[in-house]
Amino acid sequence: MNAQEIRNAYLKYFEDRGHAIVKRAPLVLHDDPTTLFTGSGMQPIIPYLLGEQHPEGNRIVDSQTCLRAMDIEEIGDNRHTTFFEMLGNWNMGGNPANYKKEQIEWMWDFLTNVVGLDASKLYITCYIGAPEYDIEKDIEAADVWAKLFDEKGLSSGQADVGSEEAGYQRGIKDGERIFFYDGSKNWWSRNGAPESTPIGDPCGPDSEMFYDFGTQHNPEFGEHCHPNCDCGRFLEIGNNVFMAYKKVADGKFEPLEKPNIDHGSGLERIAAAKLDDPDVFKISLMWPIIEKLEKLSGKSYDSHTNAMRVIADHLRAATFLAVDGCVPSNKEQGYVMRRLLRRAIRFAFELGIEQNFLQEVVPVIADLYHDDFPEVAEKREEVIAVLIKEEKAFRQTLRKGLKFVLASGKEHDGVRVMSGEEVFTAYDTYGYPPELTAEIIAINPPVTDEELNQSNKLATVRLSENWREEFDAKMAEQRQRSQTAAKGTFKGGLGGQTMQHKKYHTATHLMYQALRDVLGDHVIQRGSNITEERLRFDFSHPEKVTREQLDQVEEIVNREIAKDLQISFKEYPTEEATGRLGALGQFGDRYGDTVKVYSMKDEKSPAHERPFSFEICGGPHVDHTLQLFEDGKKFKITREEASSAGIRRIKAILA
Repeated sequence: MNAQEIRNAYLKYFEDRGHAIVKRAPLVLHDDPTTLFTGSGMQPIIPYLLGEQHPEGNRIVDSQTCLRAMDIEEIGDNRHTTFFEMLGNWNMGGNPANYKKEQIEWMWDFLTNVVGLDASKLYITCYIGAPEYDIEKDIEAADVWAKLFDEKGLSSGQADVGSEEAGYQRGIKDGERIFFYDGSKNWWSRNGAPESTPIGDPCGPDSEMFYDFGTQHNPEFGEHCHPNCDCGRFLEIGNNVFMAYKKVADGKFEPLEKPNIDHGSGLERIAAAKLDDPDVFKISLMWPIIEKLEKLSGKSYDSHTNAMRVIADHLRAATFLAVDGCVPSNKEQGYVMRRLLRRAIRFAFELGIEQNFLQEVVPVIADLYHDDFPEVAEKREEVIAVLIKEEKAFRQTLRKGLKFVLASGKEHDGVRVMSGEEVFTAYDTYGYPPELTAEIIAINPPVTDEELNQSNKLATVRLSENWREEFDAKMAEQRQRSQTAAKGTFKGGLGGQTMQHKKYHTATHLMYQALRDVLGDHVIQRGSNITEERLRFDFSHPEKVTREQLDQVEEIVNREIAKDLQISFKEYPTEEATGRLGALGQFGDRYGDTVKVYSMKDEKSPAHERPFSFEICGGPHVDHTLQLFEDGKKFKITREEASSAGIRRIKAILA
């Protein structure tokens, strides 16, 4: 059973058990300003886990594409990728008496009988409990697992571990199969462990499934191996989250009357387990890309493993970003997309692939997904064109970088000495990996400065003795900056939806309609970004918006806020919402059969009168518009400028 077959079998398995199959959400969620990408399978489902009614009912199943770009430079081992698929199933409102048992038995059946994994290689973790919060140890889940192992004639010993560090100290004893960890490992909330769980949120223990590849333990990760060890022997392939509690106050949790199931399994990881090979790049969604790279380069995967892994991963991610309407740019999602593409092209140089190669590789990726994701087939040619255009532009940048490398270095005893900081500049500005810079210096014969100016050849240049340490130091600085920024814009989920975000989100809807009132119905949203301090809105318009027109927009928005429009939403069939009802839609979004439409209307107006704002959106918003005027604030446009050809950008504040 290959990865594609596992995906389809999973969807059918849970559909046969009363779950509605829902389409994947795009990688860029335009109604969630707190995150750049869909970073987890549950992220698009969070509003429903928090109490909203899903249009498809209480039981749903999907395969969600995800992108995590916080540690792009770390890609290259056998199990981590920036792009991946999560198989998910949810039960929003289960029976406390049997919801854990039902879910555990289903996943056991699917993994061991449908996929055919060797049950003797499965290991389980459960929550150890928190007596200080009156949260019990999850013996209920552990006992269900133990019975399933017993029925297979396998050991089912249970062990209290506690922290990850404790796991490295104690390891695994004979017969142990089920391990209890603390809240840092086996508790789910939007903010992590019980003490960090937001008041008012559902939360609860989880039970994770690990596959044992039996590889040798690497003691660099800890003295002894255990399921949560990062050495690569154990690979987490799935997680059952049991949302059994609600945090009602600091240090106090109450049981939910109707708990939730949130399950997520990594498709690539299950497929690797099915092959009994810890290298996820050998699965059917990856290996054809590797084979194409081997053919193009004339080199083997075994000899150039890291480069081929990076290229395969990054191009899968960039392909799906393009499918979901993202284009390379120097800001936000477009910047990450550009970075992924340029890293892939840089690593192609390591393979000796210097010709344009995306036109060869991207079709291979499209072929892997077009049967199961129709949007990939629909946008195939458009996606290829977008990526090829970026590759051509980057290769021009690489030529500029070559000139930089050839002219670098400070003269010392008649020799130019290139520092690690200059090597980093070549990497960061021009996309030159340090290995490429070193290779250029090694293969070019020394010439004089005069000849350099005339022929663009390399003068007598060598790398400084400690260039690698200098380069690594600059890389560490950059990584620290990225991780600091990641605490904000890269975080997943809707946890950052503060009242200020809701206010600016509401103001964005009002401004969108006001722009159409002033400029015309050709105005279509082309992007937005909301922070705690301001809103930013991109829209189609062929010319600069005059100050007079901006004043009109301001006046309309403030007028409607002053009316204290009441804000509500309702689910509609998509064709009705976008057709007869004429709801504005998010740019580039694909919709399922049903959509949520937010309405902002003056309660004093006639019932038949159209709301001022009537727009498809996932929310959230304030309850009524006068909340935007709290503390004496008004809506003000602070800047209007060009974003790109035919696209204008407005920034506005509440002040």
